[in-house]
Amino acid sequence: MTVTIYDVAREANVSMATVSRVVNGNQNVKPATRKKVLEVIERLEYRPNAVARGLASKKTTSVGVIIPDISNNLNAELARGIEDIATMYRYNIILANSDQNEEKELSLLDTMLGKQVDGIVMMSEEVTDSIQRAIETCPVPIVLAGSICETEEIASVNIDYYTAAKEAVQLLISNGHSRIAFVSGPLQYTVNGQHKLTAYKDTLAQANIEINEALIVAGDGSYDDGLETWATLAALDVPPTAIFVGNDELAIGLVHGIQDSGKTVPGDVEIISFENSKLARMVRPQLTSVVLPLYDIGAVAMRLLTKFMNKEEIDEKHVILPHRVEQRDSSK
Repeated sequence: MTVTIYDVAREANVSMATVSRVVNGNQNVKPATRKKVLEVIERLEYRPNAVARGLASKKTTSVGVIIPDISNNLNAELARGIEDIATMYRYNIILANSDQNEEKELSLLDTMLGKQVDGIVMMSEEVTDSIQRAIETCPVPIVLAGSICETEEIASVNIDYYTAAKEAVQLLISNGHSRIAFVSGPLQYTVNGQHKLTAYKDTLAQANIEINEALIVAGDGSYDDGLETWATLAALDVPPTAIFVGNDELAIGLVHGIQDSGKTVPGDVEIISFENSKLARMVRPQLTSVVLPLYDIGAVAMRLLTKFMNKEEIDEKHVILPHRVEQRDSSK
């Protein structure tokens, strides 16, 4: 049978209020009494009910985490950063996959509130108007991790995607390329369409390189998409000699497509990717990639959320973390 607070109080010969104060860390308990209660808790293996405790304290020490897909390498690193900081501050994590589906994201927000979470960390490729309205009316604080809300109404942790993309394209230009392709996932996603693509076009224009729409390809961002995209680019009258790629999985598909066609990376085609996930080091040649500090984004987002939940002073609710281009073997 489940051990209750009543069982602990009876065994320790104290009131249930005293047991509650010990469990919740209230210092207004005599040391000897605290020691006795803790010994009974350990012996009976009592596990306080977080929701029941929340009814009194209005806190459940639970945090909801909504991400597109935990099986994705990028999301897994992000989730680990969130979990480590949550553990440090003694919060429990309730993790949910949204499958990057707006209707499911809205449903999960309701589900998390039904579980009486104290706050939510959310990652979404696209913060739609409906998602933004739901977040802004949410009764608990929410922090976006690696996601952008264009109105800047929602707290977030990111890098400067525009500047990072510019640096990658500038590196390819400095290596002597003028026939540079841009390949990414869906352009309706803000980071892809309004940051990376804009940076690509601006950098080419500043270098007096004509923008060729045939060199801009957007798909689903998968490995297979990379293979197919190289077939499309290779069929052009003048194929690209360099490619800036929106993510590592897509870049690996391009690398393998290039190799399967008898060409080499970086000998015939240089590639710079974006993410610097573990995949970037697992492929050969290893990918030169913009470092997206996934673990740090998750960790900082969780720490920012704890500040909101505990009503701590917050200097900046939009945190921009540093980035760099990690040069490896896919570029010269």
